[in-house]
Amino acid sequence: MIEGVIIKKLRVIPDERGRLMEIMRRDDDFFREFGQVYMTTAYPGVVKGWHYHKVQYDNMAVVKGMMKIVLYDGRRESPTFSRIDEIFAGEHNPVLVHIPPFVYHGFKCISNEEAIVVNTPTEAYKYAEPDEFRVPPTGSDIPYDWGRKDG
Repeated sequence: MIEGVIIKKLRVIPDERGRLMEIMRRDDDFFREFGQVYMTTAYPGVVKGWHYHKVQYDNMAVVKGMMKIVLYDGRRESPTFSRIDEIFAGEHNPVLVHIPPFVYHGFKCISNEEAIVVNTPTEAYKYAEPDEFRVPPTGSDIPYDWGRKDG
């Protein structure tokens, strides 16, 4: 795993009324601070990526559908520099992915329905000066193919 990335297996508690799933707690070892909570979605086959932050840590959980979350360590000083990790997250694998600054990340909806991601970053979005730096999903220096890997 890329240095600083944490995967937290989420506990789902079902009963006859439905289910409950805690996503993040302030007593989690990786918890730093609260910035905001937002939801984003992707339709089947859609890729949203790449981007990174200079200050913000992301804490992403897929609450509906399935996503392939892909991380690329672009930090030259990191012992995991240039490593790529794929995390399959969602209804069939409920996890929270903690992503540190300067780690490129993106996701692709791999379910047959719209997938929903809840993110709890450490910083509130600053509209005038966003801490968000984008790279196209293809044709960049990141050696990753978003295509499905059959076989």
